[in-house]
Amino acid sequence: MRVAGKGHIDRNSTVHFRFDGVEYQGHDGDTVASALLANGVRLMGRSFKYHRPRGVLTAGSEEPNALMTVGLGAGREPNVRATVQEIYEGLEVRSQNAFPALNFDLLAVNDLAAPFLSAGFYYKTFMWPRAFWEKLYEPAIRRAAGLGALSGQADQDRYEKAYAFCDLLVIGAGPAGLMAALVAARSGADVILADEDAQMGGRLLAETDTVDGLAGADWAADVLAELAGMDNVRLMTRTTVTGAYDQGTFGALERVSHHVARPDGRLPRETFWRIVAQRSILAAGALERPIAFQNNDRPGIMTAGAVRAYLNRWGVAPGKAVTVFANNDAAHRTALDLIDAGVHVTAVLDSRTDAQAQGDYRLIRGAQVCNSSGRKGLDAITYRTTSGQEKLATDCLAMSGGWNPTVHMTCHMNGRPTWDESIASFVPTAGAIPGMTVAGAALGVFSVQGCLASGADAARTVLKELGRSVADVEVPVADDAAYAIAPLWAVAGKGRAWLDFQNDVTVKDVKQAATENFRSVEHMKRYTTQGMATDQGKNSNVAALAVLADATGRGIPETGTTTFRPPYTPVPLAALGAGSRGKGFAPERHTTSHAASVAMGAPMIEAGLWYRPSYFPRKGESNWRQSCDREVGFVRNTVGVCDVSTLGKIDIQGPDAAKLLDFAYTNMFSTLKVGRVRYGLMLREDGFVMDDGTTARLGETHYVMTTTTAAAGLVMRHLEFITQVHHPEWDVRIMSVTEQWAQFAIAGPKSRDLVNGLIETPIDNESWPFMACGPVRVAGIDARLFRISFSGEHAYELAVPARYGDALFRVLVKRAEALAGGAYGMEALTVLRVEKGHITHSEIHGRTTAFDVGMERMISANKDCIGKTMAARDGLLEDDREQMVGFKPTGAIKKLTAGAHLYTEGADAVPDNDQGYVTSAAFSPDFGHYIALGFVRGGAARHGDRLRLVDAMRGIDTVVEVCPPVFVDPEGGRVRG
Repeated sequence: MRVAGKGHIDRNSTVHFRFDGVEYQGHDGDTVASALLANGVRLMGRSFKYHRPRGVLTAGSEEPNALMTVGLGAGREPNVRATVQEIYEGLEVRSQNAFPALNFDLLAVNDLAAPFLSAGFYYKTFMWPRAFWEKLYEPAIRRAAGLGALSGQADQDRYEKAYAFCDLLVIGAGPAGLMAALVAARSGADVILADEDAQMGGRLLAETDTVDGLAGADWAADVLAELAGMDNVRLMTRTTVTGAYDQGTFGALERVSHHVARPDGRLPRETFWRIVAQRSILAAGALERPIAFQNNDRPGIMTAGAVRAYLNRWGVAPGKAVTVFANNDAAHRTALDLIDAGVHVTAVLDSRTDAQAQGDYRLIRGAQVCNSSGRKGLDAITYRTTSGQEKLATDCLAMSGGWNPTVHMTCHMNGRPTWDESIASFVPTAGAIPGMTVAGAALGVFSVQGCLASGADAARTVLKELGRSVADVEVPVADDAAYAIAPLWAVAGKGRAWLDFQNDVTVKDVKQAATENFRSVEHMKRYTTQGMATDQGKNSNVAALAVLADATGRGIPETGTTTFRPPYTPVPLAALGAGSRGKGFAPERHTTSHAASVAMGAPMIEAGLWYRPSYFPRKGESNWRQSCDREVGFVRNTVGVCDVSTLGKIDIQGPDAAKLLDFAYTNMFSTLKVGRVRYGLMLREDGFVMDDGTTARLGETHYVMTTTTAAAGLVMRHLEFITQVHHPEWDVRIMSVTEQWAQFAIAGPKSRDLVNGLIETPIDNESWPFMACGPVRVAGIDARLFRISFSGEHAYELAVPARYGDALFRVLVKRAEALAGGAYGMEALTVLRVEKGHITHSEIHGRTTAFDVGMERMISANKDCIGKTMAARDGLLEDDREQMVGFKPTGAIKKLTAGAHLYTEGADAVPDNDQGYVTSAAFSPDFGHYIALGFVRGGAARHGDRLRLVDAMRGIDTVVEVCPPVFVDPEGGRVRG
């Protein structure tokens, strides 16, 4: 019910929304939870396993019970917390995990089967009959599992990603966060203040505290107004900082239009931020923990702090007769606020025998609630004292087992919190996150005065670390009451006492885990699923650890905590992958010759993300093989032109460029002369081949590396790792220039004639020998010419700035055609390289070594390189390893296929007899039959052997002869001619 004169909502506005098809009214500023409570709705969901009735437990993002599906159609979003979702006109909200309806859930029969569904039941049941698992048990469990469900349709909402940089990131805008931001901002630092709530102020909005004589909410509004007017401050509401990462980087999710009825089509639903801060202050507050007792999960049982929040912030009393159950002084404020608002408080039950009343209410000392009643909503509790048990009629129980500092963010880099006996909770360990200072309730400081002072001190510390002068900002005066608590984790008794409300984990489950020797907190977590739900056990972890500690006879510090991992709250994959829908997920990368190739009728095929021409059909050709054979003939007999711009190009410059190349490649590059090119082999750290390619030395400290198309990004990342981790002292810079240059292969006996017809200064074999490189000019344009070959023929690669690529390709093709040649595509390129025995990632697929591909001599004995030591491990140099060879058909079936497996002739085609496999195959018009490359055990010594080739998928079973992998010009005379 609404309480007059309370709350920070706009009572002059009326907002209509629907919950499970029923229309309700609320006000601007309401959440779904506050509006439903105001309308007398207490049943908001069903529990995960037992489908027990559940109501709202908290008032923030830690809510485990009131999870709902928001919206209709393709964009509906499941598992949204009713405590976070703001209402707006026309909002559609539905309950979830109930069939056929929330009020009548047939799956609540699970609750009757609870004795058979205890923790770990799935490890012990459904074991027989064995055939039933796939046919009955698994399908039934999968249908019953989960909470909300996606629509199954494509989400058409927009999502964005953004980046921000600052001197100081303040996480949380309660009293500590506001004070820290104010001090830092007045000192001139660039500040980002981020808070997950729609309204900044933190607990000041939920309490009746005063700050410098002002209501806490009013003081917060004044500070926010000042900060909003400063150019060096960015205020980010509805923004949850979800994780802490290396080098001061933080992930943050901003809910941009979740609260908007009809958002502008240009407005994203959410934005995922990557914030880089020199320093950070964590002022994320604390979370109140429940107390476990029998049936402590009924709708109407809430945390005491949540009851105060609904009353003071939203003007809602969750019940007409409220009872408070606590083990600490702070919870007594709930009774005082309710009484002041005219709400009846039946009693305050304090488990401590020395508790003192703070006002005019009934205080029962040494009392513990041991049961509750009311199926779909609380109607009474049973409590016990030394005098016995009594029943008390009440429709709302405000319970408090104390407060847990929000330590999660400080554990995102494998840190562990420290146990603080004085507050019976864990606090952050100093230095757990580099550059992060913790302040306020997140540090275990629970008074408003203490939070204000803590925030100011944290800001001063950070400013000094940044070398900035600190502005003189006076800390305001506020309440400074001490925090007193006597731990009470669970009330002894029969029945199920709930710890993890979202995953239906009870005290008994945790004790059962200990009994079955799952004594480690991580083992207990997985055995019971405690803390594994979407809330990550924010309300339950500490109490569950305490129960485990008691069950195993250890202290809580010795028992330890589970691992807190990002994200702090769930993050939609659509937000993480913003911009990656459709072509954004798999963009089409086009070469500069794309339009010309399409105009020539070439079908385009994918090569990674690039689209390249498969072949260039001509009139009269009825299939691709005819086109491919013709194009191979161009290269072998006259001249062919191919766009090779997709090969990775990495520009490497600096005094230590040669050192980098020597360390990255197996062979030596520091001895390479200017104006020359060298082929190189690159290993992973485990000794297996990563990539191959050529590197040209354009100047004394200037190299250009060429990688395969598939590994361009991988090699760039590898070089970055070397320069940042292995040798950060090296003076060298690397940059990907793949898209800055258009590069074309010109191959064939007439290739030099074509090149000389374009460049301003003609070349010959003496001035431009094989593996030479250097600058040339083409039609007045500065270009680069490399004499390298992927086909085995006399060939060149000509590179021009990308803006000239289209024009150059058209000119090259026209001139090639005048020489009885033309363009060739990927199919012909494959034939040419298989004929020459060149490797691609079909051969260097991650499981092959330099020894396997016949390049062990390329590993220099005169220097170290990445992977050199690991490449010499036992098992990687044996003669019986699968080694690269060539194959030619000798059986009746002449077709060879990649992916086929090889067996000794006459042997059965079974795994035990496997001798190797085919990696690449092509029809060679020069030889008139198929040829192939692949790997065979001891292949280097088996040239001339006959093997059985079997491709079961394509129905091919034939005989091949093992031969050397180089079919065309093994002496290499053509490339040098």
